[in-house]
Amino acid sequence: MKKDIIILGIETSCDETAVAFVKNGKEILANVVASQIEIHKRFGGVVPEIASRHHVEQITYVLDQAMQEAAVNWEDIDAIAVTEGPGLVGALLVGVNAAKAIAFAKHKPLIGVHHIAGHIYANRLEQEFEFPLLALIVSGGHTELVLMKEHGTYELIGETRDDAAGEAYDKVARMLNLPYPGGPQIDRLAESGKETIDFPRAWLEPDSYDFSFSGLKSSVINKIHNAKQRGEQLNSEDIAASFQASVVDVLTTKTVRAAKQYKVKQVIVAGGVAANKGLRNAMEREFSKLEIPLQIPPLHLCTDNAAMIAAAGTIAFEQGIRSTLELNARAALPLK
Repeated sequence: MKKDIIILGIETSCDETAVAFVKNGKEILANVVASQIEIHKRFGGVVPEIASRHHVEQITYVLDQAMQEAAVNWEDIDAIAVTEGPGLVGALLVGVNAAKAIAFAKHKPLIGVHHIAGHIYANRLEQEFEFPLLALIVSGGHTELVLMKEHGTYELIGETRDDAAGEAYDKVARMLNLPYPGGPQIDRLAESGKETIDFPRAWLEPDSYDFSFSGLKSSVINKIHNAKQRGEQLNSEDIAASFQASVVDVLTTKTVRAAKQYKVKQVIVAGGVAANKGLRNAMEREFSKLEIPLQIPPLHLCTDNAAMIAAAGTIAFEQGIRSTLELNARAALPLK
């Protein structure tokens, strides 16, 4: 009988201190997240130094809570998986050093995990993968289309050339004087607004799967500035709805086209912006017309968490991938 594999996952790439235990890459035993949203809200965004300090303060408490919830001891754990990048280097270092300390003290294998690979594997906690699959990753720092032909292999077929979708959301939210984090606020406003403004869509070259949201962001900002200079009153709900329609249109259209071209058996959406209702609804509507299954994780697995790191770490563990105690934080780690 095959032995269960239990992986301890640690995630500190930005402003969530997270620890999880996952069995066999699919079953969450515990997934504890200490969020810093309230701390950074008054600054209008994440302050790296403050984020790092709070990770230091929280990591042992979160680990203890996760171990209690999972009802495991150190003998049960097969390996330690930790986000090594990309992310804020100071924040990453807290998690990496915690993982290295545990691996050394408890004589456990250490596995460095790519943050985006973690977001992709959050979907496997809900449903098994079917290859080849296409992953749309949409978050504050990433907008990418990734083709996977088997576990642990990633072919980047499209990426952002400037602002990621999540960055554009946050910057537009600040122009509308919405609180941090801006993405959920825009999504909420868009529900009660109408698409009355024809904001641009950046399609780029005809065969390109790359993304660009800088022009859209600038167009929205200019619209707001010009209205203020003329003393006009703009409807924030309509701006949000029009902006979101542009983002969702580009994301959905390119994902559908790539799914058809590469003849994938499954499409998954990952990252914090996967929680966006407008995007979820549009993706579900478009893929319901095709014979391609769509998988979007529940909201608590869209945002940063450690269960996704443990899930991705499980695949690496099964493939014999190990890191040494020389593992370091890598703020710009490529996905490969």
